[in-house]
Amino acid sequence: MSRIIYADNAATTSVSKRALAAMMPFYERHFGNPSSIYSLGTFAKKALENARKDVADCLHANPNEVFFTSGGTESDNWAIKGVARLLSKKGKNHIITSKFEHHAVLHTVKVLEKEGFTVTYLNVYDNGLVKPEDVENAITEKTAIVSIMYANNEIGTIQPIKEIGEICRQKKVIFHTDAVQAVGHIPVDVKKDNVDLLSLSGHKFHGPKGIGALYIRKGTNLENLLEGGAQEFFKRAGTENVPCIVGMAEALKESLEEMENNVTKIKMMRNFLIENILKNIEGSILNGDLEHRLPGNVNISFAGIEGESLLLLLNEAGICASSGSACTSKSLDPSHVLLAIGLKHEIAHGSLRLTINEQNTKEDVETIAAEVVKVVKRLRKMSPLWEDLRKEENLIQNLEARKKIALSCFC
Repeated sequence: MSRIIYADNAATTSVSKRALAAMMPFYERHFGNPSSIYSLGTFAKKALENARKDVADCLHANPNEVFFTSGGTESDNWAIKGVARLLSKKGKNHIITSKFEHHAVLHTVKVLEKEGFTVTYLNVYDNGLVKPEDVENAITEKTAIVSIMYANNEIGTIQPIKEIGEICRQKKVIFHTDAVQAVGHIPVDVKKDNVDLLSLSGHKFHGPKGIGALYIRKGTNLENLLEGGAQEFFKRAGTENVPCIVGMAEALKESLEEMENNVTKIKMMRNFLIENILKNIEGSILNGDLEHRLPGNVNISFAGIEGESLLLLLNEAGICASSGSACTSKSLDPSHVLLAIGLKHEIAHGSLRLTINEQNTKEDVETIAAEVVKVVKRLRKMSPLWEDLRKEENLIQNLEARKKIALSCFC
């Protein structure tokens, strides 16, 4: 196999050299428990609080509003369950979310439904965006919390978070956003965005796995998810993972420092991929909004093929990609995200998600584009479904019309 080309950065990223260097002393020399009162512990405690301030500064928050967790999933669970269960005691038992949230949110609200909560699942439009007016119309006097993701993990659409947050603030409803895919990749300001609760995860921006944070705006009350010791201001028990917290904070600072230059480079490569794949493959469609989209996200569906076969053949060519969220990679069902934006099953099944970052090169994207074209054409030669779909004149015409619009934006 030739050199591996990694194009699945929405699933996870490599740890940066700078983050790794910041972490190592806390595995070796400064390994003390930050709750201990002797110098080895107090040194770790100081590093912990410095990292808390760094993360807070990156979010435009206050240090006492940042609580460290094991990652985005825990942060989502804590935010939604914590608010819902607390406010249910006041008769507020209604939750609002969207149909294409990450499963860390969707499965959490499903649990709460079994506890007696009612949930409104907002529709997502074909461009992959939630409309603020739909949020406003769904809010009732019993609404406890609204949870809308900042940017979608599959199709990369960036939601109108500031507008949704403003509506929630006016209606006096708690607003949570899963910002796991956004933080470190686009500017995030919790104050300007009117956010009460925000989830993030270190391994999405070159930090280590197994560490994340929950931003809790001062004055926002929620029940604890974990009980035990007095760590994290008595709100999240368990000895803090100091090495990973330090590494995550360093990676986040680095991401923000390099963001402007990186975004320019990444967008150029993203646009190259979109143009060269769409132009050369009939019956292909770009999923997600053409303007409000993460810099490194390319999500394309190909009529008449299976996404799993596509990924396996790309892997043989040394290309790491996905067909959707890594958390659902073992499922044979089409992506709930693509179904939510209105794709038919036979189109959604043939989806490819490429997520690139600043570590990719011009040569990488040239190779990816060429291999995708080659593999799709190979699979279609073996696919009776493709021949059937080509006979559906309206289907292919609609796909080609949408492709033309996309190409006009990215070429």
